[in-house]
Amino acid sequence: MPAALRMPIRFIRSIFPTVLCLGLITACFSQEPIQNAPYKDNALSVDLRVKDLLGRMTLEEKISQMQMLSLSSLGFDKNEKVSPSSLDSLFHGQSIGCLESPFIGVDQIAKLSEAADNYLRNKTRLGIPAIQIAECLHGQLAFGATIFPQAIAQGSTWNTELIQRMSTQIAYEASLSGVDQALSPLFDLARDPRYGRVEECYGEDPYHVAEMGKAFVIGMQGDPEITKNRIPDHKLMCTAKHFVAYSTPIAGINLAPNNVGPRDLRDLHLYPFKKVIQEANIYSVMPAYNEVNGIPMHSNEYLMKDILRKELGFKGYVFSDYEAVWMLEHFHKVTHDKTETAIEAIKAGIDLEAPKPYAFSELADLVKTGKIDSTLIDQAVSNILTAKFKAGLFDKPYTAPQKVSDLVHTQEAKNLAREVAEESIILLKNQNQLLPLDVTQVNSIAVIGPNADQVQYGDYSATKDNASGVTILEGIKNYVNNTINVNYAQGCTITGLDNSNIPAAVKAAEQSDVVVLVIGGTSMTLSGIGWGKEIPGDFATSGEGFDRTTLTPPGIQPELIKAIHETGKPIVLVMVHGRAYSIAWEKENIPAIIEAWYPGEEGGNAIANVLFGEVNPSGKLPVSVPKSVGHVPTFYNTKPSGKGFYHQRGTKEKPGRDYVFSSPDPLFPFGHGLSYTQFEYSNLKVANTTLDKNEFIQVSMDIKNTGKMTGKEVVQVYINDKISSVTTPIQVLKEFKKVNIRPSDTISIDFSIPITELGLWDKNMVYKIEPGEFEIMVGSSSEDIRLKKTILIN
Repeated sequence: MPAALRMPIRFIRSIFPTVLCLGLITACFSQEPIQNAPYKDNALSVDLRVKDLLGRMTLEEKISQMQMLSLSSLGFDKNEKVSPSSLDSLFHGQSIGCLESPFIGVDQIAKLSEAADNYLRNKTRLGIPAIQIAECLHGQLAFGATIFPQAIAQGSTWNTELIQRMSTQIAYEASLSGVDQALSPLFDLARDPRYGRVEECYGEDPYHVAEMGKAFVIGMQGDPEITKNRIPDHKLMCTAKHFVAYSTPIAGINLAPNNVGPRDLRDLHLYPFKKVIQEANIYSVMPAYNEVNGIPMHSNEYLMKDILRKELGFKGYVFSDYEAVWMLEHFHKVTHDKTETAIEAIKAGIDLEAPKPYAFSELADLVKTGKIDSTLIDQAVSNILTAKFKAGLFDKPYTAPQKVSDLVHTQEAKNLAREVAEESIILLKNQNQLLPLDVTQVNSIAVIGPNADQVQYGDYSATKDNASGVTILEGIKNYVNNTINVNYAQGCTITGLDNSNIPAAVKAAEQSDVVVLVIGGTSMTLSGIGWGKEIPGDFATSGEGFDRTTLTPPGIQPELIKAIHETGKPIVLVMVHGRAYSIAWEKENIPAIIEAWYPGEEGGNAIANVLFGEVNPSGKLPVSVPKSVGHVPTFYNTKPSGKGFYHQRGTKEKPGRDYVFSSPDPLFPFGHGLSYTQFEYSNLKVANTTLDKNEFIQVSMDIKNTGKMTGKEVVQVYINDKISSVTTPIQVLKEFKKVNIRPSDTISIDFSIPITELGLWDKNMVYKIEPGEFEIMVGSSSEDIRLKKTILIN
């Protein structure tokens, strides 16, 4: 080589590292997306793709993945296209972890979703798409989507297959407008009806909640064998809420402390989360707002890392509840400023701060100054990116359908909403078989009450405009089709104290053969912490932040009930609301009572079908109903000492003990629900009554429909550990199944219960199955036990 060429080559070699470094720096700030990188190759494993992408990211890009923005900040231009300037204003050329789906129409959401997805893929350096989240508790929270019954009603179906079908439909509808993740479902236990969010829970029992929640997750995410690796098309990632022990706060006040002991924490509150993590591969977990034993969950490293991650094996990402990180400083008062707040949250394992950056905006400086280790950032970002890769976000750009509204809220979806409502309706009382009503024997019917001609869906609904669904008045009119007279009167409002309209309601009752009296409550539309929409004169009585000190129907509704009762007309009381009511007087005096909860957009038709016998009611109570607020908490799985020692139940006429003037027993027990037919239980068999700890209890029994109408029965299996080293409940639900039986038919039902379900946390807080006798109880409710058998575990 000529000497003249050697010097330039040596010079090039000497400056090559500097040129390479400058090239990388330039690339970091370039808005041209990187092409052909390993993380874009879907043939590689998710772990390799995450590692490659993480290695390319700047600290600021990583922290951006731990934050969230809202699509509601985007705007449309005069041509109804998403404004490019609004996209630049929102993103500033930077990717983001999550985007909140706005509470608007599905077609508008789809346009925003497509524009945002295109921008993030093509106008940011690394082209990292965002996870779009949406509320999907009982339908996508968007105008035009199907509105299903509220969660407490879903729990009342006791039908896991039906709930799985429902959540599959919700996922399909939401995915069409670009949603990737649902902030649902709840695994909280509804054990205090004063608490306003009871309506969002499936029920009071950990096993029942776990099974209903698992069904929702599997329907929405997909088959667990598939979701170990990926989320299928038209499915959504799910979020398990609220970790943990959120729903039993002191005094029933939302966000109040929960001073639960370690044994109840595990037996009750952790149990459903364990099941959905280990058996349904839940992709995200949302910590609760509250504190547990003095430590707020968003700074609780023991529960969020040692328990959630290490013990339960959660592999997804932790999505903070809205403003909950901010609350560490401004509500719980455990941190001094943004910096301290960010340190507490990131050390506790919070991966993403929602709904907007507050404390996590400090993370870059904290890393640069050495106050936190960068590995905490890398772990959080890896968790988020893993979810994005598994959900297929990098490989499937979102393209909006021409018109989403033509694809959602189909007749099939509405039929499904009606089916869920029908199976959720609970017949609490039916004296002298007043129900079903016989249209050939009734000439006129009075439909009375504040919820008779008003749809009520519960919180996390986009609307409660009557145009969006079927009221009970409308449903009854649809059914009778002008064959009988329908006399309507509102009587009173939900919370108002004006009784001037009660006389008109009395007159309507007097002019009718039978009365359907529809009482209840209402929830804030678009309800949430610090946000929502009120209808003038219709103050919310249930939902997030709407807790109560009484459990009677609100306002002057009790006065309306008694006024209608005085007419002497037969009354069917229908309750449309979000929490259990203490209706002791009504139980004593009203012949027929129906629990409808918030029954969704087809609720009116569903209730009419039950009233007139088109549908045989099959719902069962997922909560115990207390006799009064003074009886709270009331739940079925009490300890042996839970209902007192003296057993001298008092009354007003004859005082006693446990209580002086009452009984600790519920007004209506957990699992209760009547039918228009009767079921006979017999032939309980246990394959082997002496078992080892690693075996299964094989149980079978026969159920016969002895009535004249096809009906669905919820067969419930309870277990009691007769003698244990620490106290255990007198009965614990461990299996249930809903079956459809024709008149005179007998079916055999089999259950297989793992012995591991019969364990306890001993004195040293070690989970073990203790040898001894266990009683198996099978029945139609927690108090209506039909069959029993004792087994021995070696």
